[in-house]
Amino acid sequence: QLQFVESGGGLVQPGGSLRLSCAALGFTLDKYAIGWFRQAPGKEHEGVLCLTGRGGSTYSADSVKGRFTISRDNAKNTVYLQMNSLKPEDTGVYYCLADTHCTLIIPRAPTAGQGTQVTVSS
Repeated sequence: QLQFVESGGGLVQPGGSLRLSCAALGFTLDKYAIGWFRQAPGKEHEGVLCLTGRGGSTYSADSVKGRFTISRDNAKNTVYLQMNSLKPEDTGVYYCLADTHCTLIIPRAPTAGQGTQVTVSS
């Protein structure tokens, strides 16, 4: 199972920005599609953005279009999620999943301790 360490979350005011990091453990992520997912309190998990192995991105959540972008630093074996113009509804646990293609990533809830908490509140 491909594993990651997510970081960069925190408390931010509405309209603020955060950059989340997803570092791969024990494998080279440039051969994989990496998806960012999130789970808000009391809600189902949802896909946010996916970065393909070729560097393209696909949006899974219409609500983040124009505000969130995804990128990769192969030298650091890390994928980033830049989140701008944050809204309270962006609050949740953010985590990464991977497979050889974005369409093959099976969405699931985060496991215990997985992910980084983002809280958008004034």
